[in-house]
Amino acid sequence: MGSESGKKGKAKAIIIGGSIAGVSCAHALKLAGWDVVVLEKTCAPPTGSPTGAGLGLDPLSQKLIQSWLGGSDSLRTATVPLTIDQNQAIDGKKIRETLTRDENFNFRAAHWADLHGLLYNSLAGNIFSWGHLFLSFSISDDKSCVKVKSKVLETGEIVETVGDLLVAADGCLSSIREYFLPNLHLRYSGYCAWRGVVDFSENEKSETIQCMRRAYPDLGNCLYFDLGSGTHCVIYELLNNRINWIWRRSVTMKVSRDMIKRMQQEAEMVWVPELVSVMKETKEPFLNAIYDCDPLEQIFWDNVVLIGDAAHPTTPHGLRSTNMSVLDAAVLGKCLEKRGVENLRSALEEFQSTRLPVTSKQVLHARRMGRLKQGLLLPDREPFDPSTLTPEDCEELQQKNMPFFADLPLLLDSKNDTQLNLLETGAA
Repeated sequence: MGSESGKKGKAKAIIIGGSIAGVSCAHALKLAGWDVVVLEKTCAPPTGSPTGAGLGLDPLSQKLIQSWLGGSDSLRTATVPLTIDQNQAIDGKKIRETLTRDENFNFRAAHWADLHGLLYNSLAGNIFSWGHLFLSFSISDDKSCVKVKSKVLETGEIVETVGDLLVAADGCLSSIREYFLPNLHLRYSGYCAWRGVVDFSENEKSETIQCMRRAYPDLGNCLYFDLGSGTHCVIYELLNNRINWIWRRSVTMKVSRDMIKRMQQEAEMVWVPELVSVMKETKEPFLNAIYDCDPLEQIFWDNVVLIGDAAHPTTPHGLRSTNMSVLDAAVLGKCLEKRGVENLRSALEEFQSTRLPVTSKQVLHARRMGRLKQGLLLPDREPFDPSTLTPEDCEELQQKNMPFFADLPLLLDSKNDTQLNLLETGAA
């Protein structure tokens, strides 16, 4: 069995999981002065456009990621603006009515693979260990270190990595979270989502995309929500003539051709023809079952801390998953920088007390938004019906109602953060 020990004198973090949460944490902890190793079971960095789709970055996440990229403009050039948040009802005759339109949304849209590539390629040094399957961990009796065992998938070798801190960025099915909370179970939301990305980069003048631009004139600048009876669809554009669509209906997987054909036939009965054409031209649509879990009361134990979806599995209705992961990473880095490895417990306590009140409310709000837009039961109101909405109902649909929507944690106040301050003044 091989061994990879932590360096004397410099704190070392072992991050399990190399998705957006893990790579963001690598950036934040390196800036805090820590050595970092990321163990990721995938055998190589993602290339092209693997299964995975669009995401939305809020203004704070944009600033944080830009700071990790050295203040370059690469994030802006790899994303598309989402300055408008628009909800519109569609009836049985395919007639749409705008319910709400927020023109100060100020998010940006990215493809998962594009964002991951930006963050991964800007990391200096040999930080990622690809093809390492996490097996187990142990904490020393004096709590001074944590040892992680992983299996090198290519050779079968068992490797032991030693560090001061174990960061679980291993997703909503986190095996590390399960170790501490074996009775915690994910909650099925009651619906699934068909989704896909259709690429028109080689045929920008196709009839399908021209019709879509006429039907959705603010594509490339707008986050569209089409609301039907007991269902809703999300549409927005990604860089390089790609359209991301999500149809939420009462484990990421590829599906049979018969299932896809049936989905397309049912779409014809609900959505406008332009959107149905985009669904039909998507090469590999896939199906997500939507899960979350009740907010956790604790996200660290001794030398182990949860971040991202491992800490707060959430439904996607508030565009929070990626943004919570980025902010988790930034706040954890600031807590560790502020307290130092010699005060690791107090750093993790501050991280937990800073993030839990925020993420707990955001998870529950996202859950409510999902049930509202799907027309499912809620304890304080009748099921949502887009044909009988009140002004109050319409107001509740907007993304800006997310708790802590525009809040900046004190730890990340740009007055105390050189990198964010440089970005705001244009000096970076």
